[in-house]
Amino acid sequence: MLLNIRRYILQIAFDQLIDSYISGEVGISDRFLSESLALHLKANLVSLYSGDQLRAASVGNDQQIRQNSLVRGDKILWLDRAHGNDYENQFFDLMDSFVSYLNSSCYTGITGYEFHYTLYEKGSFYKRHLDQFRDNDSRQYSMVMYLNDDWHAGDGGELRIYQHDGHQNVAPVNRKAVFFKSSALEHEVLPVTCPRMSITGWLKCDPNKGAISVRLKL
Repeated sequence: MLLNIRRYILQIAFDQLIDSYISGEVGISDRFLSESLALHLKANLVSLYSGDQLRAASVGNDQQIRQNSLVRGDKILWLDRAHGNDYENQFFDLMDSFVSYLNSSCYTGITGYEFHYTLYEKGSFYKRHLDQFRDNDSRQYSMVMYLNDDWHAGDGGELRIYQHDGHQNVAPVNRKAVFFKSSALEHEVLPVTCPRMSITGWLKCDPNKGAISVRLKL
């Protein structure tokens, strides 16, 4: 019974994300992460930051990687099942379920994904950009899941997404997920006045792979 309830709650979150994406190019689910998982992922991130495990994020892909604090100021660490962390693995299990649901319901052909912890310190930002590289189109969909249980208006760090002749600002509220096409929508992170935390990543499609494989339990 409990398992069926959990599956039902997940399906509601998945449908909310997909339906809002279809209707408006930006999918938003306010309770994509459970309270428990969001709490423990935030604790992981705070511990990693305190232990100086995060690194300044770079601009560009493996062939053109560089750091530019005038463009972005976030600090990151990639999630990986090899870490053996229970809560990272729970997150990967959630993404396994979402990718499977997305592929079966929307025929997206996603074959992998990658996600990192993200922390913006006070005063940092990420200028307007696209997530898909010019020389590598494997990133299909961008996803952000927020870990800010005490965020208030005025704290900054909203995700500004540009659409057509305007934009929308998405508040980085705890448990919320945002989902959009990596090649289609430019976006930026507005300057923060207090630490802003999230899990950020991409659903990927590699035509040479027939099954989900990137940072994913087979």
